[in-house]
Amino acid sequence: MRRYGKHTDEDDIRVRPNRRGSRPRTSIRPKHEDASEGFVLTVDRGRITCLVDGRAITAMKARELGRKGVVVGDRVAVVGDLSGDKDTLARIVRVEERTSVLRRTADDNDPYERVVVANADQLAIVTALADPEPRPRLIDRCLVAAYDAGLEPLLVLTKSDLAPPGPLLETYAPLGVRHVVTDREGLVDGGAADRVRELLWGRTTAFVGHSGVGKTTLVNALVPPDRRRATGHVNAVTGRGRHTTTSALALPLPGAPEDMGFPPTRRGGWVIDTPGVRSFGLNHVDPSRVINAFPDLVPGTADCPRACSHDEQDCALDAWVAEGHAEPARLYSLRRLLATRERGEDD
Repeated sequence: MRRYGKHTDEDDIRVRPNRRGSRPRTSIRPKHEDASEGFVLTVDRGRITCLVDGRAITAMKARELGRKGVVVGDRVAVVGDLSGDKDTLARIVRVEERTSVLRRTADDNDPYERVVVANADQLAIVTALADPEPRPRLIDRCLVAAYDAGLEPLLVLTKSDLAPPGPLLETYAPLGVRHVVTDREGLVDGGAADRVRELLWGRTTAFVGHSGVGKTTLVNALVPPDRRRATGHVNAVTGRGRHTTTSALALPLPGAPEDMGFPPTRRGGWVIDTPGVRSFGLNHVDPSRVINAFPDLVPGTADCPRACSHDEQDCALDAWVAEGHAEPARLYSLRRLLATRERGEDD
């Protein structure tokens, strides 16, 4: 029986040990120098699938990463159970420095950036020639995002058996963007298949496009049969239907010979299939970086006024083009792309 008051002694007073204060916390974190290198294939509700030493393993972010996100294409350091066996879980303890980041916002007024993929070096912008109709403004916005991120754009036109590609290709000819034309099945013939693979070989290519344009069908035509994704029907008018691609996924192209010199995670190349988008906000884009994709126009900006938008009365680019240093169509294309941040996609 406990005693209180003047007869109380130390046996009657029980104090909970101050565990927090008994051992000072340290800011030093383990370096995990023995961690294995991983390549992020997909992210689904906190579970991250990585390729480690040729095995697909499931991992989660370590607490020390804090708010730092992990996205498809990231190169990461992984510790823990790397067997890839069922019900095993590893930890991602470090995200390596990214060589590129493709971002978008939900709309132009949204201050929150969404990272689409990391470490890609090419952006395949997929659009149908019909069913659904092409959306040039969305194409323009994807081009701006690619130039801002330092990715080389590739224009992929699908469903050429429904409409000719000529008019749309003419619109983008001044930009010098490489292009590929396919049919509804993803490929026109064996020659087209070789052309697509040649453009993707040894690179990491992110595929973006509006829902229903045949993006996943095209990806499935390129990757091994056991890696193909399900496809579904999307109404061309309403955009409603079975959107089977709900998360980004990196898929390998058939491998290249060992002596090609590509790192293991790039051998043969990777394609990253992303969910269909209805909009591509550019609130995050710095317009001053877009002109870097026009090297023939960059020298002409030397005499531009400070903070020139390159679409105003005193812009020096007009004189630069008039003197024959660049084609007028190139300046028009630049200004069209820069204007995408100031207007809606359907304007």
